[in-house]
Amino acid sequence: MEMIKKAALILCIVFSSVKGFSQTTDTIVKNKKDSINVPKRALAYAADKFAIVRPLNIEFTHSSPYNFTSERANTSLPEGRVNDFSQVKISANFNFIKRKTWLLGTTLSYRYTSAEADMTDPFTEERKTIDNQFHYLSSSVNFSYFSTLFKKRTIYSSSIIVDGSDQHFERVKGLFTGVMVLKANQKTKMTLGLLVNIDPSAQTPIIPIFTYEHKFNNGLIADITLPKSIYLRKYVFNAGRVSLGTELDRTSFYLYNIDGTSQRYEYRQLDINSGLIYEHAIGDFVFTGKTGMKFTPSGKLFRKEDSFNDAVYETKPEASFYFNVGISFNPFTVLGKKK
Repeated sequence: MEMIKKAALILCIVFSSVKGFSQTTDTIVKNKKDSINVPKRALAYAADKFAIVRPLNIEFTHSSPYNFTSERANTSLPEGRVNDFSQVKISANFNFIKRKTWLLGTTLSYRYTSAEADMTDPFTEERKTIDNQFHYLSSSVNFSYFSTLFKKRTIYSSSIIVDGSDQHFERVKGLFTGVMVLKANQKTKMTLGLLVNIDPSAQTPIIPIFTYEHKFNNGLIADITLPKSIYLRKYVFNAGRVSLGTELDRTSFYLYNIDGTSQRYEYRQLDINSGLIYEHAIGDFVFTGKTGMKFTPSGKLFRKEDSFNDAVYETKPEASFYFNVGISFNPFTVLGKKK
């Protein structure tokens, strides 16, 4: 499941393509000529659902203090405490070639993580206070092709991803997906597919994809994107949207010189964020606020050349309260208005 964050962009493009095969949505495509171009309509729908697809997205997240247990080589270490945990995420998405049946673009992202904790050093077993800042950078080239299979609309996508830190380039990864649109009408959209993750460090190299969106008569919308999120949404105040549910996120960064050698490590943890989201559009900008509880089943530290399953150090954080604020530039859609 640590692959979820890396796969987000391709999943966004794939899931968004459903918009190209139905006639009604809760957004306005500003340029009516786009209605004859499936990739352009797909981008508009994607930008409405996923901030990472928008040309620019900036967000800040802060978590309340929490305790955690940890172990190394099956040996438990004394309990630690994270006193401060904050992140800033910035992403930019550009599609430089758009045709009637395919898209080619790139995504650039940066994540700054600040953590201050009282803990036991897993290598020296010395009790210490750490106060570190981590910089994670990634970029990708993304290609999506719109076709048909068994008389069903099918979307094939691929992405080549490179990542690293402010100190070193680290990995090249690949993602490939195939998704079939099973149903797409004014009220219900449903897709099914498969994702292949080409990354030696991945815990799950192959994962199924399922999306389901249904609009109820009372204005509520069930929005399920497995394995990423489950939400119940409602458009409010003409240009706003409230969502209640759960989504998966990932925290990761590279570490250096932590064991007295030149060995490079990566730390990853899967975060389950459950709570409330409010989005409000003002012109081409969308302001977002999120709050709720963050649950982290485990976090693992492993050598860069190993996989996530070969951890040298594992943590199990307690649940914590979090809030997130963000702003996105979204010229494609306007929340809450009907076409």
